Amino acid sequence: MPGFEIFGEEERKHVQDVLNTGVLFRYGFDGARQGHWKAKTFEQTLAKRANVPHCHLCSSGTAAVGIALAACGVGAADEVIVPPFTFVATFESVLMAGAIPVFSEIDETLCLDPKALEKKLTARTKAVMPVHMCGAMAQVDELKEFCQRKGLILIEDACQSVGATFNGQWLGTFGQMGCFSFDPVKTITCGEGGAIITHDQKAYELAQAFADHGHDHIGNDRGAEDHPIMGLNYRISELNAAVGLAQLLKLDDILAKQRANKDALKTAMSEYKHISFRKLPDKKGDSATFLSFMMPDESQARRITKKLAEAGVDGCFYWYDNNWHYLRKWHHLKNMKAAAKLPAQLFNHCPDYNSLSLPQSDAIMSRTISMLIKLSWTRQDLDKRIAAIKNIFDEHKY
Repeated sequence: MPGFEIFGEEERKHVQDVLNTGVLFRYGFDGARQGHWKAKTFEQTLAKRANVPHCHLCSSGTAAVGIALAACGVGAADEVIVPPFTFVATFESVLMAGAIPVFSEIDETLCLDPKALEKKLTARTKAVMPVHMCGAMAQVDELKEFCQRKGLILIEDACQSVGATFNGQWLGTFGQMGCFSFDPVKTITCGEGGAIITHDQKAYELAQAFADHGHDHIGNDRGAEDHPIMGLNYRISELNAAVGLAQLLKLDDILAKQRANKDALKTAMSEYKHISFRKLPDKKGDSATFLSFMMPDESQARRITKKLAEAGVDGCFYWYDNNWHYLRKWHHLKNMKAAAKLPAQLFNHCPDYNSLSLPQSDAIMSRTISMLIKLSWTRQDLDKRIAAIKNIFDEHKY
């Protein structure tokens, strides 16, 4: 990852198709399109790949999460259990829906720990939203069983894990809805874009309407459409969809490169016994966007992160100090800072995020380093990287 590493003639052709028609809007202008429907074609292709009947392409992964929450009926003062290791869009989308993010512990999958959910339940709990972080899966079978047993909605944030699977089934297909992101640094990119997928016809109809001001999209050329619900504008343009469609058709090659590059690095690092690797419930299903490994303690993780940077081993993330991806540095959330006054029910019911304690998650994240896997590495690049990594660990007698 990311997809922008392999832009080529395929992307240029699909974009030029759109420019030749002059129709950049994803709806209507049926006659002028000359048969080109990039967003619709993307949706059909992704739905087929994921083996689901419904897909809706939208403007971002953040939009996808917001659409999924709305389509699943999550709203005012509902509680949604989420992990503390994610991108800020996860909890932002919950808050913007008027709901309350409730943070629960992660395990060494770097995703929600199914065993920790029970004690987070209240009478207001409506949904669980696992985030399949860094290209691989949560223990989604256990999470699904828990939600079914408790009568909760399961919404999968698979924004970082397009193409990843668990026991041969795409992530994003286990719950009521799955969400993907196609921003500039995802496995495939639209420039900006996202998607929801679902088996649920009713939820799909609500989702595609909500994302376009409540339009039902019945009939041709826009004129006959009605507004059964209120919505917002989360539409994607045909230009963005064109880029994403070209990338989606390359997904198998992208995944193969990522997996080969990650396997080479992991094999080389496996000889160092003080390193442990992220738990993968299904190793074959890993999309291999990152190699995540744990050091014995926080001080060693910090030292190794620094040594890797000094040696020119780029793309190594120490998430424990990261402003975007771990709760520890989310000061805007802790102080409930928003552009406008938030609804009263959020202040009445939200926990005090400043005093939130997640010791299991802290213990895991303080030891974890994630190494980005690039598509553009040559064999020479990979050998040089492996040599630099081995020199560091040899020096520290691992």
